[in-house]
Amino acid sequence: MTPRRIRSLVIAVFVCGIAGMIVGSIQDNNGTAITFGLITAAAAVALLLVTSVGGTEAFVKAPVFDEEAAAQLEARIVALVEAGASEDEVRELVRESVKLGSARTS
Repeated sequence: MTPRRIRSLVIAVFVCGIAGMIVGSIQDNNGTAITFGLITAAAAVALLLVTSVGGTEAFVKAPVFDEEAAAQLEARIVALVEAGASEDEVRELVRESVKLGSARTS
């Protein structure tokens, strides 16, 4: 089971625990409210543990490499070079653009 699924399950238990506390309070049943409160507290601790052990990488979707877009970009670079632009300068511009885009998403 992946950390992402465990985290989703723990969040579901957490939300159900809150609902159980509310229902127990409305019915004036302290035992039910306390039981669901303890379940919710355990779910909160589990959520903290899963998140800290899994790290942020486990919960962020990995970027998908688009082969078609890469081929189109390469074709545009070739077209610019054939039109007279310096290939080294064009490729350096692309590298700097990638760095800039990566810095914005981090």
